[in-house]
Amino acid sequence: MASSSISRRSFLAATGSAALAAPFLNLTARAASNQVIVRNPGGVYEDTMRKAVYDPFTEATGIEVLSVPATFAKLMAMYRSGNLELDVIDTTDGSLLKLEREGALEKLDYANWEFTDPKDVRQDLVRPYMVGNFMFATVLGYNTDVFSGGEHPRSWAEFWDVEKFPGARMLADIASGQPNLEFALLAAGVPKDELYPLDLDKAFDRLTEIKPHIRKFWDSGALSAQMMADQEVVLGSIWNGRLQTAAKNGAPLAIEWNENMLQVQAYGIFKDTPNAENAQKLVDFACGAKPGSIFATALNYGPANQKAYDLIDPKLLPDMPGSPQLAEQGFLQDVVYWEDHRDEINQRWADWIIE
Repeated sequence: MASSSISRRSFLAATGSAALAAPFLNLTARAASNQVIVRNPGGVYEDTMRKAVYDPFTEATGIEVLSVPATFAKLMAMYRSGNLELDVIDTTDGSLLKLEREGALEKLDYANWEFTDPKDVRQDLVRPYMVGNFMFATVLGYNTDVFSGGEHPRSWAEFWDVEKFPGARMLADIASGQPNLEFALLAAGVPKDELYPLDLDKAFDRLTEIKPHIRKFWDSGALSAQMMADQEVVLGSIWNGRLQTAAKNGAPLAIEWNENMLQVQAYGIFKDTPNAENAQKLVDFACGAKPGSIFATALNYGPANQKAYDLIDPKLLPDMPGSPQLAEQGFLQDVVYWEDHRDEINQRWADWIIE
C-alpha cells in the first residue's frame, strides 16, 4: 500500500531517546498491571459492551477492562510514536486493514483461544490480524407516511425510479467513509455477486442520473437520521441502527432489507502492546456466542459468531443484519477493494461532485 507515512522504526530513530522516555515509562507501568485497555466509540456502545463483554470477562478472568475512545488518526499517532495507550482496537474492518498495512497489528492467536471456537465465527471474518465482532448494514430507508401499505421501493433500481417513487432522496457522501457506488451499480442491473471490482464509470453514470433528486449527500450517521426523521427526504441510504433508533423514537420510518450492504466492526490488537496476553484473552472472550447475543439483542447488530443467533429471540432476527433470515438479501462490502482503490475513488468523487 502506498503511504506518505513514515514507519514506526524510522520515527523512533529520528526522535531519539528523550522522546522515548515517557512512552517507555507508560508501557512499563501498563505491563505490570492486570488490565487490558480497549478502544471503542463510547456512548451506548460502550455501555452495552461493558454489560455484554467487559464485566463478564473481568468476572471470568480477574482482568480489569478499561475502555477509551480514540479516532483513527490518534491510533495511528500512538503507533508511530511508540506510545501505545491501549491494547485492543474495536473499530471497522476498514480502519483495521489500514493499521495492518502499516504493520501496527499483532496476529491473533486463534490456536490458543479458550473461550470461543474460531469455527463458530463467520469464516470470512476470521482473518490473521482482525476478527469480526458484529455486522451492521447500510439499507434503503423510507418514510412510511409517504410510502404506506407496502408501496415503497423494494430495490435500488426502484430507488432510482423517480417517476414511480417521487420525493427527495439522500445518499452517502465520501466523507461518511464510502459513497454508495455499490447501490448505483445494483440500480444499473449488476448482480450482488458481481459487484467487485466496482465498475466506476458505470457507477458514476448512475449517480449522475439520480443527482438532481438528492437533497443532500450525508456525511455522518447522525445527519442521515435527522434528515429522515425531519422528513427532509423520504428515501435514502442509511445505517440500519440509526434508522431503527429513530423509528423507535416515533419517526415514521422503515427499512427495505433487500440489497442491504453488510459492513463489519472487528477487533485487532496493537503490535508490541505490553498487555498482549490479556488482549488476546479479551478478544477470545468477546467473540463468544453469549457476549454476541447480549450485544446484538441490545443494539440490533448481527453477531459474527453464528451460534449467537441460537441465543437471540427469534422475533428480533428479521431486523438484524447478517442474521440467517436476511442472509440471502444482503451482500458483504469488499473492504480490501475499497482500501486498494480509495485514492482513485476519492479523486473521482471530488471531480464528480462539483460537475
